[in-house]
Amino acid sequence: MTKSKQIVVWSAWVLLWPTSLFFLFDAFGSSLEGNMLGVTAFIILAAIVALFPLQIGDNPVFFTHGIALAAFLYFGLFAEILVSQAALIMLMFKLRVDKSSLYRVPINFLMFLFLSVVSATIYYALGGTHGPSVLSSGTSALPIIAYALSQILLNQFTIKGIAKWLYGKSIKWVDRGFIWDLLTGCLVLPIGLVLYIVYSIVGVSAIFFVGIPFIFISGMLMLYHNSNQMNTYLKKTSNIGHELTGKLGVREVLDLFVERISELLPLDYVYIYDVVSEDRLKLIRFFDKSKKLAFPHVQLMKGECMSGHTWWEGKSFHFHNRKQWEHLRGIYTPADAESVLSIPIERNNEIVGIISIYSKKKRAFMQFQFIILNILSSYLGVAIDNARHYELKKSESERCPLTNLYNYRFLEGYMHKLFSKWTTQSPPISLILLDIDHFKQVNDTFGHESGNEILCQFSERIQKFVANEGIVARYGGEEFAVLLPDKNSDEAVSFAESLRQKIKSEPFQTYEHILSSKLPQAVDITASIGVATFPDDCDEPMELIRSADRAMYVGAKRRGRNRVASYNNLKKFVQ
Repeated sequence: MTKSKQIVVWSAWVLLWPTSLFFLFDAFGSSLEGNMLGVTAFIILAAIVALFPLQIGDNPVFFTHGIALAAFLYFGLFAEILVSQAALIMLMFKLRVDKSSLYRVPINFLMFLFLSVVSATIYYALGGTHGPSVLSSGTSALPIIAYALSQILLNQFTIKGIAKWLYGKSIKWVDRGFIWDLLTGCLVLPIGLVLYIVYSIVGVSAIFFVGIPFIFISGMLMLYHNSNQMNTYLKKTSNIGHELTGKLGVREVLDLFVERISELLPLDYVYIYDVVSEDRLKLIRFFDKSKKLAFPHVQLMKGECMSGHTWWEGKSFHFHNRKQWEHLRGIYTPADAESVLSIPIERNNEIVGIISIYSKKKRAFMQFQFIILNILSSYLGVAIDNARHYELKKSESERCPLTNLYNYRFLEGYMHKLFSKWTTQSPPISLILLDIDHFKQVNDTFGHESGNEILCQFSERIQKFVANEGIVARYGGEEFAVLLPDKNSDEAVSFAESLRQKIKSEPFQTYEHILSSKLPQAVDITASIGVATFPDDCDEPMELIRSADRAMYVGAKRRGRNRVASYNNLKKFVQ
């Protein structure tokens, strides 16, 4: 919430809350005379019940409205206000509202006061009364039901309105909080009626006969909700574990993991570190929910900052506020962070990484969420290990083991994917095929080891020249391919000519030759090059390869080698 809105809230509270209480006491306070013991007992009971809220999203649901109903029916509006406001104070204490969120106090005091007054107005408009004989009239059911429903509905819609207009949040008018409030109201309000009836008969003793069971019911509802919430989190955790077992690379695993835990936990920042040596961590994934911070290139020593400390200690940490971990702050620690969970990632009983997540709120993470992140860290450790193994196998299947260039299998698949996305608005696609001239003579003269050296140096020279402009692959033997996705025929021919000059310009060196001399030998290498372009020269991927191959053999090799030939010019020559 902005500072200006906070000032408005505090000003409204100072002006309205004390004045309203004064006038309400003047109008309805007479009902307290002779009943202070009973009202005090109701206040104490409501304060105890307020210690067992259900946390539904950002809003707590608690069960004091049943007690407030009983107090309202017997003592009147002002007693109900005292009970509700006292319960609210205890709830704020339970939630441990920090200084940065103190504006929530006046908002809630004013909201509860508003609910009490409006609900009572509806009750009085329908002919409702107070005292021990409220239920003796057959017409009392309607105002009581209207009062109870208005309390629930006004509470939820006021909360949503505040979230929308004061906090600027996008809201859903009917959500889980609304459903829970309605369902628990169906249970709690009848108990409130029972409390009223028993109090009308036996007085303050009703607090023990009905109030203590009411406290136990509140506690059991909270435990049930927390258990249900834990089960929901465990199911989601299991689903995340299954997703991470897919055929994914390391980057995909990290992206998926961060996406899922940012949906699951109330976090603002995620840091995932990899153990790169015996005493050093490297940041491999960073997430900022607000998208204001860039990826920091961080390396930490063992024991340094939060994540280094977790690695040093070899155990997980859960801090509720900044004061608890201020000594572990580093230059890359978010300035507005409060709550922290820091978990080691283990694989085969060895720490292989660290996850540290931060929230801007104090006490943002519950204990079961701490447990959930520990489970997820185990999944992540296995997933990263599997991803690295998958990447290695994939690389081995896609690359030439000698030159480390892509192989024909990868090139063919890449071309099919590229062509499947191609439209008439897409740029042309060119392919260059290169064949080393007289390569058999190199093997015969210098030996096959020298031939392999030449192939590796040839690959490096092509790859360095092409850089990020295309895909380089070893097509087979001494043939190589360069795919240029964004070049037309003329551009591709010019590019190929520059590449041919680069190959020819400097001799290659062989060290593992079979000659009697122990000195390295310089070997002059040239290449015959064919160029074809889609859609000018063909209609499908394999036809592009055949067109470039034909240009290379017919247009370059048969005409003397060490030259560039395009399929387009070859067609003109044939015609």
